Amino acid sequence: MDRHKVKRQRLDRICEGNALARGGSGSDPAGTGIRPPIVNGPMPARPLVALLDGRDCTVEMPILKDVATVAFCDAQSTQEIHEKVLNEAVGALMYHTITLSRQDLEKFKALRVIVRIGSGYDNVDIKSAAELGIAVCNIPSSSVEETADSTLCHILNLYRRVTWLHQAMREGNRASSMEQIREVAGGAVRIRGETLGIIGLGRVGQAVALRAKPFGFNVIFYDPYLPDGVERSLGLQRMATLQDLLMHSDCITLHCSLNEHNHHLINDFTIKQMRQGCFLVNTARGGLVDEKALAQALKEGRVRGAALDVHESEPFSFANGPLKDAPNVICTPHAAWYSEQASIESREDAAKEIRRAITGHIPDNLRNCVNKEYLLLAAQWSSIDPAAVHPELNGAAAYRFPPGVVGVAAPGLPEPAVEGIVAHGIPSASHSAPHTPSPGETSKLEPDREISAD
Repeated sequence: MDRHKVKRQRLDRICEGNALARGGSGSDPAGTGIRPPIVNGPMPARPLVALLDGRDCTVEMPILKDVATVAFCDAQSTQEIHEKVLNEAVGALMYHTITLSRQDLEKFKALRVIVRIGSGYDNVDIKSAAELGIAVCNIPSSSVEETADSTLCHILNLYRRVTWLHQAMREGNRASSMEQIREVAGGAVRIRGETLGIIGLGRVGQAVALRAKPFGFNVIFYDPYLPDGVERSLGLQRMATLQDLLMHSDCITLHCSLNEHNHHLINDFTIKQMRQGCFLVNTARGGLVDEKALAQALKEGRVRGAALDVHESEPFSFANGPLKDAPNVICTPHAAWYSEQASIESREDAAKEIRRAITGHIPDNLRNCVNKEYLLLAAQWSSIDPAAVHPELNGAAAYRFPPGVVGVAAPGLPEPAVEGIVAHGIPSASHSAPHTPSPGETSKLEPDREISAD
């Protein structure tokens, strides 16, 4: 028998008996088209929580195991998510490797909360989520230090040309004479007295500013949404317009989130407003930079050098992008956020946010709900009678999964085989080290104070 058919039958046996008597967990008894929120209080029913684009739940499970069953999907799109998760998952955890548009969100019938394990949430349509009664949260603080440290590493690398010096050594250029050193290290610049321009003075932007000042940088910033006086408390100079910042900066670093208003914030027009020979660093979101325009500016020398941790198309490939022939560019694989500590902390915080959603009121008990304003404006949060809420969400239904972590693969996809967690209810005795995908910074130029850079 075809192995996919066998796997499908196995999944059907696992899911057997879990259909709700009232037509599924996403049913609407009142016929209003509005999804009821989770009511306050613990749920003995063990609702389903799914990690959408990963398969390691070893950090999340201890935090959630007494209030929910945790499943993993290891999906890259909603087409790869099993219908049981689409029909019954109350909570979803996700990194930045899957996108949820309105069409994707409408496939979930019971979903009430999504938590991005990371800071940016541009891969989720948060307004549509609110209209569907789904709260969206992020984890803005766990990687602030790592991202700021990585940003400063990139800045120093551009000024001191460490990467290029290393490459020259690897290629056999020993550069022993003064003339050879001058040739290899050409373009290295003294830092003291240089002006660093920060776009978006949120958590990461502030951390970068505090790190840059001891190196001798004059730090300026542009952030139209930051309250007056913050610049005084930090000893920074505020620019009234983006153009002012571009014109006065020797090096520009981006720390704002991405949305439709600031896509390609750095483009051919804004590059022409920069100082000749300016450096550019981006550890926020790839879509903030028009890479074609940047590549041309690097070739022409209008931009002296660039360091990018994030890219318009990820995973990034030099061979397939506009930067393949561009000089003086450093690219890293969306890893500025990463440390072992930050990875674990972000996953723990995400699980705790899911727990608050399950055991409390949505959105009141959530700490980092990024679409709260939309939710409060939506009628579903004030017009639904708690008595009409589906009993499963009140904990009336018997729990439907075995305790522990289950892997729920989509029909026709290879069944995941992972050590150390429960796959389809079958426990494994061994444990492997967690492997976490990258977590994952909106506004008309909204800073990252609520959404720190990755």
